[in-house]
Amino acid sequence: MTSSALLGADISEPEVTNVSIHGLWLLYNGEEHFLPFDDFPWFREAPIGSIFNVEQPHPGHLYWPDLDVDLGIATIRSPQDYPLVAG
Repeated sequence: MTSSALLGADISEPEVTNVSIHGLWLLYNGEEHFLPFDDFPWFREAPIGSIFNVEQPHPGHLYWPDLDVDLGIATIRSPQDYPLVAG
């Protein structure tokens, strides 16, 4: 173990790790989440580069600037609790 591993919480950036015809996988704070396109329709027709371009403006909040999509981690974990409306 290196000394930097002892410094505290994981501060890694969110990362899209895979995209399939069904949805995308997102790695966030050491947890992998599947975002099905049925629940997150904004990603279905998006260019692959735009899907991979994800930022974390502040903890618990993710933003895809190329798509102008904002999602809280609570929404990602439990989409049934936060009905999403696509226009």
